[in-house]
Amino acid sequence: MKFKLGCHILDLEKRTHIMGILNVTPDSFSDGGLFLETEDAYRHTLRMQEDGADIIDIGGQSTRPGSLPVSPEEELRRVLPVIEKLKRSNFKLPISIDTYSDKVAEACLEIGVEMVNDISGLRFSKRMRDVIAKYSAACLIMHIKGTPRDMQDNPAYPDLFGEIIDYLKDGINQAEESGISEIVIDPGIGFGKDLEHNLQIINHLDRFCVLNRPILVGVSRKSFIGKVLNLPTEERLEGTSAACAVAILRGANIVRVHDVKEIKRVVDIVDAIRLQ
Repeated sequence: MKFKLGCHILDLEKRTHIMGILNVTPDSFSDGGLFLETEDAYRHTLRMQEDGADIIDIGGQSTRPGSLPVSPEEELRRVLPVIEKLKRSNFKLPISIDTYSDKVAEACLEIGVEMVNDISGLRFSKRMRDVIAKYSAACLIMHIKGTPRDMQDNPAYPDLFGEIIDYLKDGINQAEESGISEIVIDPGIGFGKDLEHNLQIINHLDRFCVLNRPILVGVSRKSFIGKVLNLPTEERLEGTSAACAVAILRGANIVRVHDVKEIKRVVDIVDAIRLQ
């Protein structure tokens, strides 16, 4: 299975790929405020490249539980200087923009970003799919129940996997109807799910293979790890490593993480075992 991001082609059959997270926000749950300055964000992105990232995902709006939206103008004020600096420097990795705003997506695609990571799965903006298709970009379709503001208000599912699969299938159909061919799916760990939901999704991730699309999983430092281990955000590396390992063994093609260097070591060992 190969996945095309602009001029980059990822061979997902040979190994698991890593998406490094860059949040240029003051309030993201894990690294909010750390990379607000363009130079700090730029250096961190170069470090993730050196540490083994395959894709960089840049976000200018927190989507943590309870978060409120910011304007597209504010998102762009945060992300554009970093993206522009990366593009001017002939940065080697493909870049994804983490946004559900079609205005933000279009401005970033215009300057060379290769993928849109839409946490709403093309639901919050009716124009998003047309914007992505216009630039022949790739699309990450994620499942969410509700919005970031209310998604953790007692989420319930009569049929957990059925509902998520139907949601993702509908997003894929919308994307394909608009002419988008390069599509990744994400079951949305922590986005409208409780502890048991998250654990079940990771343990039975292979059920999403029915959609015949690359699977991305984002478990990095998330609250379900904290609940299992009773640890704060900054002490969840081992939990993240374990969750990534199980997700890969269950079918994940890409893992989205903060700690690229450490998770790259985990990925290399898991791949060495599973590909025998």
